[in-house]
Amino acid sequence: MAKGKKGPKGAKVTLKMAEKSVGLTSDGMQRLDLSLKKVDAVPKCIQKLCYMDEVNLSRNLIRKLPEFMDTFRNLRLLDLHSNYLEQLPAHVGRLQTLKVLNLSNNRLTALPEEIGLLKSLHVLYLGINQLEALPASVSDLKELRHLGLSDNRFTKYPACLERLRRLEKVNLDRNPYTCPPPDPGPLVVAKSLYLVKDNRLCGDCLRRCQRDRKQLEYRAKTKPPKFKLHTETQRDEDGDTK
Repeated sequence: MAKGKKGPKGAKVTLKMAEKSVGLTSDGMQRLDLSLKKVDAVPKCIQKLCYMDEVNLSRNLIRKLPEFMDTFRNLRLLDLHSNYLEQLPAHVGRLQTLKVLNLSNNRLTALPEEIGLLKSLHVLYLGINQLEALPASVSDLKELRHLGLSDNRFTKYPACLERLRRLEKVNLDRNPYTCPPPDPGPLVVAKSLYLVKDNRLCGDCLRRCQRDRKQLEYRAKTKPPKFKLHTETQRDEDGDTK
């Protein structure tokens, strides 16, 4: 996360440039990749590409999420990691089709209650921010499986997570706890989170990921999970969600 009150002036992206940044994912979804474009605002021209399934705006200088993003009616993935976001607007709750939301490595100090309206959300990355608490509405994210909260300012375990029965992996590394968290019950605290398509990995990396996953699954089945305040460094929570 960049330091200082103001970031550098951003570049411009035209509709033609944006159209050239559209591609297909391995499962046939349409993806707009505007990462590393040095833009300080979400380009207005992408409203004409509101049929996208995935939008990657990571590693830019973006400070606000514009209201026109709610016109992306089919959006299932929104990647905004490594920007300058200080707050998330209430209208984020209109992105009803979102399954993956990556907000890692920004300047967020709080989340709006409307985050709980994202009923289809499976993955939420919030690591490397300045969060001290989560809104109670997070307990409404009944489909949530993976949650990244590392490198924030949590002093206690968020009580709203106890109601998320489908939650499989939580990362709460490197937070300033003043009291131990409760027994997480069915939760598994992940040493690693992977959100990378198999065909983007080399053979050795793919085999290692598959091996690690089998080990974690085996441990989860053979003994009750134990919550750890400090686990190994999470892989790729603040990386590209590809």
